[in-house]
Amino acid sequence: MIFLTVGTQLPFDRLIKAVDQWAAAKGRTDVFAQIGNNGWRPPHIQWAENLSFVEFKKKVEVADLVVAHAGIGAIQTAQDYGKPVLVMPRRAAFKEHRNDHQMDTAVRLAELGYIGMALDEEELLRKLDRPDLIPRGKESPFGTAPKLLKAIQDFIKYGF
Repeated sequence: MIFLTVGTQLPFDRLIKAVDQWAAAKGRTDVFAQIGNNGWRPPHIQWAENLSFVEFKKKVEVADLVVAHAGIGAIQTAQDYGKPVLVMPRRAAFKEHRNDHQMDTAVRLAELGYIGMALDEEELLRKLDRPDLIPRGKESPFGTAPKLLKAIQDFIKYGF
């Protein structure tokens, strides 16, 4: 199963349309998308606007591949479950975000081998056809959720 997530803050129709069209062309019925509010509604894949965090984690847990915007939460959760992640960053030039911080994040994590990255729809489609080439199972540079939580707790408690 492929789990597509675009977060909850802003629509990301370009990514959703590309995956929806790919799924239709390939006859894939095992794609589920979390599409956020006020965006385009895909006709060929299953979707929900938003998921609870528990529902989100369940989708990630059963997914063979996570396709996402370059949001840290989505990447971290996929990494926690050892899932391969293919990201297409939101772009300020397309008014998908206020700046290109997602591009910076995606480029660096891809360079380090933590994720697969597509800069545009064509590259995304090529990589969806070859999920075996997308990195998986490498521990996230952010640490696992328990390590991150401990670091935050220590910072609050001790100030370092």
